[in-house]
Amino acid sequence: MLPVPWLTVTDRLPLFPLSSALFPGLVLPLNVFEERYRALVGALLALPEDAPRRFGVVAIKHGQEVAPTGQDGLDTGPLAGLGDDPMESLYGYGCVAEAAGIAERDGGGYELVATGTVRFRLLSVDASGPYLTGEVEEVPDTQGEGAGALASEALRAFSAYQKRLAGARERSLSSQEFPDDPTVLSYLVAAAMITGTEQKQRLLEAPDAAARLAAELRLLRRETAIIDKLPSLPAVELTQQPVCAN
Repeated sequence: MLPVPWLTVTDRLPLFPLSSALFPGLVLPLNVFEERYRALVGALLALPEDAPRRFGVVAIKHGQEVAPTGQDGLDTGPLAGLGDDPMESLYGYGCVAEAAGIAERDGGGYELVATGTVRFRLLSVDASGPYLTGEVEEVPDTQGEGAGALASEALRAFSAYQKRLAGARERSLSSQEFPDDPTVLSYLVAAAMITGTEQKQRLLEAPDAAARLAAELRLLRRETAIIDKLPSLPAVELTQQPVCAN
């Protein structure tokens, strides 16, 4: 996966904190209804038609995705739900998303679909405007030593994991095609696994595809063993990306 040419050193992007991590290559549907994020989408729509509509998705470490009420004056504005120090409330790595298909809803708000493009390191956050912006630095993707062999092992483990989940729900497993590129595969597996935000964030921050695949291999084997012991374990549809409501 090649670095994105417009994000070579540092850049400043609008930030969209969410309760989960976004990975490069993955699709993220969004329902936008809060004032701060309506302002963000409005700014994207105001860009020239041929300009990329980019923003940064960062997972929330401490706080809430949707603005709470009665939180000592922080229930409105760009910091709603995040406390007064966004660098402490947000994880330090995120993913650039490029928006497409933005549609305005009746009664206000927007529906859009965004696609993750490249990882970034969050250097600073500015809360002085109607929505958060951040200074970010691109984190380029590398495969790392042994990524090809690890990809084959992880793919076998992932297939076994999917079969156990399908069996736990007494459902048939549809056939799927998987990418040959170890980096792309590492992100697909990271997004599809049923695990918490903290663990997914660690996978996002892995230094290269080999390290990510090795971590996924350990997780897949552990989770598959747990499912074998608890056949009635609830599962979710792996291939369905939920719509995030801010």
